[in-house]
Amino acid sequence: MSATTRRLTTAQALVRFLSAQYTERDGVRRRLIAGTWGIFGHGNVAGLGQALVEYRDAMPYHQGRNEQSMVHAAVGYARQLNRLSAQAVTTSIGPGATNMVTGAALATINRLPVLLLPGDYFASRAADPLLQQLEHPVEADVSVNDTLRPVSRYFDRITRPEALIASALNAMRILADPAETGAVTLALPQDVQAEAYDWPEEFFAERVWTVRRPAPDPVELDAAVAAVRAARRPLIVAGGGVHHSEAEDALRALVDATGIPVASTQAGKGSLGHDHPADLGGIGHTGTAVSDALARDADVVIGVGTRYTDFTTASGTLFRNPDVTFVNLNVTGFDAHKLAARPLVCDARTGLERLTEALAGYRVDAAYEAEYRQGKERWDAVVEAALRAEDDTAVPTQTQVLGALDAVVGEDDVVINAAGSLPGDLHKLWRARSPRQYHLEYGYSCMGYEIPAALGVQQAAPGTPVWALVGDGTYLMMPTEIVTAVQEGLPVNVVLVQNHGYASIGGLSEETGGERYGTAYRYRAEDGSFTGAPLPVDLAANAASLGMDVLRAKTVRELRGALAEARASDRPTCVYVETDPTPTAPPAEAWWDVPVAEVATREPARQARERYDAQVTGRRRHL
Repeated sequence: MSATTRRLTTAQALVRFLSAQYTERDGVRRRLIAGTWGIFGHGNVAGLGQALVEYRDAMPYHQGRNEQSMVHAAVGYARQLNRLSAQAVTTSIGPGATNMVTGAALATINRLPVLLLPGDYFASRAADPLLQQLEHPVEADVSVNDTLRPVSRYFDRITRPEALIASALNAMRILADPAETGAVTLALPQDVQAEAYDWPEEFFAERVWTVRRPAPDPVELDAAVAAVRAARRPLIVAGGGVHHSEAEDALRALVDATGIPVASTQAGKGSLGHDHPADLGGIGHTGTAVSDALARDADVVIGVGTRYTDFTTASGTLFRNPDVTFVNLNVTGFDAHKLAARPLVCDARTGLERLTEALAGYRVDAAYEAEYRQGKERWDAVVEAALRAEDDTAVPTQTQVLGALDAVVGEDDVVINAAGSLPGDLHKLWRARSPRQYHLEYGYSCMGYEIPAALGVQQAAPGTPVWALVGDGTYLMMPTEIVTAVQEGLPVNVVLVQNHGYASIGGLSEETGGERYGTAYRYRAEDGSFTGAPLPVDLAANAASLGMDVLRAKTVRELRGALAEARASDRPTCVYVETDPTPTAPPAEAWWDVPVAEVATREPARQARERYDAQVTGRRRHL
């Protein structure tokens, strides 16, 4: 081996390379790949497994229990750190690799970086077919890892050691690029992982990837400013890009200068503190009454870092002003051009700062400001009524569970949720006190995300109280990383709400003519329906069996005490509560398009179709 090369296996070279990669933004440097999650099988144990042992001082390793949940944990980590640091996930070939597809989809949809390193078939075909290999009769180069292609922002199969050099650099470029980031997959054939090669020393040199803050184009900025200056009823829609860019102060400065109110998507909630007079809370199907009322009449909508999903736009029925104009500030041109908007393709913080400068002297009418402030006051009263429990000895409703948690958490706590009926209640009712407190994964709304994501957040923010809010349906999907939390000493808190089934889908089923069929966790009745007694499942005992401390709460008073005890604990703790199913959340303020059967013999479905036909006429395409 010459003085300018180093003889290593491909897997060893990859680990050494990853340990020398950094991001830098605003003068702050972080490890780009801060650690690797892994479950070992024959497809990676002798390659990446050996390399992680070889260089364990350079690359921290985290032992997972489920491949999908490892990706969720890595995503939670990256989101907590505003995408400036990420983690890798390695699995064996076969089911270990395909189990990552859901997590990869979640990462890419939410524009969050994660590096996936699945094992693959033998590049040499020396062993063919090997255990768990998919044999395609006419495409011999296809493996199960190709299922990761459509959900990855970058994909490559490393069939020769030297091919890793260009591919690894491209992978880092994508992970560090705010406009391109998402899941990145490097599929690693087993024989290539273990094959030695003389690597150039330059490959292992420390590299710093600058996370850019692109400024808006002057022509686009002028057009956006002209639109806003002409507005009488402007509204800002804050999305997750505000947080990713750390643009909260810039947003507040714009709002303070102009008086333009802010409504938030699930990802953008907390962009302004809940107590700011211009913060109107959530928008869209799960939004607040004041946000949705203003959205219907807004003449200019300024989207900042939002993808404008169907929940945000109420499936195209929310923004009803016939002359409404959209100004979209987004780091990706794809999102900036949505809704036929005047695009501002730029970093959120930089764009907001430039917009504030260019709008000097502009402010909304005092009457408009008074209108939305009064609407906010009315909604605050609705929130208080939903969260408050009149009887401390009663079984809490779900919204009262949130009220009890609201009374316990501090400004730095992180509350995590993704699926079920909780996202709607949280979006309407949660009073976010800081930019990082509200952590909702609603791009993919993936059941099972919450507990593993809590581990990632806890790793990224040690010492921070982290809460995973889960219903019984979500808990049963993926509780396995509780074992990892216990093993790693990560004191995450799980609030486990038992309501005996899929409450959210049950309500949607009833609304759309499905009569709650197949959504309850109950015994079958004599007629074959799932309407018998609740199943005798003790999820609290299950959490305890996995190593968690468990606190059971039957009343509002007991719940408050249990939450306070959990927050003070230095061990993983589950607070288990069975809720009163009486609805106490305010109803939806905007529609959501879930197509209903056009013909049916059952009356609930016919009535649901009549309601659907009445709503769908309000949908419009913004062209």
